[in-house]
Amino acid sequence: MMTSTDPLAPLAADRVIAVIRAAEIPDAAALCAALREGGIHWVEFTYTTPDLAGHLRRAAPEAGAGLGAGTVLTAAQAEQAIEAGARYLVTPGVRPAVAEAAAPAGIPVVMGALTPTEVARALDLEAAAVKIFPAHALGPRHFKDLGGPYPGTPLVASGGVNATNAAAFLAAGALAVCAGSDVVPPAAVAAADWRQITERAREFTAALG
Repeated sequence: MMTSTDPLAPLAADRVIAVIRAAEIPDAAALCAALREGGIHWVEFTYTTPDLAGHLRRAAPEAGAGLGAGTVLTAAQAEQAIEAGARYLVTPGVRPAVAEAAAPAGIPVVMGALTPTEVARALDLEAAAVKIFPAHALGPRHFKDLGGPYPGTPLVASGGVNATNAAAFLAAGALAVCAGSDVVPPAAVAAADWRQITERAREFTAALG
């Protein structure tokens, strides 16, 4: 169960992580500023993006505690992201090596899982939160079901979450949701269309109720 002393505790109030998957990011700091203006303070730059470490370094002054690295698969990636300024790590599945690399630095890990067994493994690895991915595969009801054996476990919905269904995941017990191309389309990022991204972020957060 998340407490006020946990580094991810503010996520319970913000409720959204913007996930960036783009082949080109002209200005990572400006992107974070645009999202923040639209009400999204948590940003996850993923390892599917070229030059992730460089983007993290450039975004760090703007994003602060909300800066995360995602699609982290290896200990080497975890260490590189932490050195570049990531304040939390996100994995697509259960990755013990990432948890082991993050622990000495005190960096929380949002560990990916889908099934009850995978949730248990993530908790055994002391994940700060568990990312249910792909969330759309089983829908909001899956979060209610997981709340039975895992009451109080911070769950994050990721994969197929958009402005039309995000509120349902939160109502079903998710701590937060991940907003992908619904808020940060790769084309808008590449074009540095920060106004569009701010508006998309504002619309997404408004839909949460």
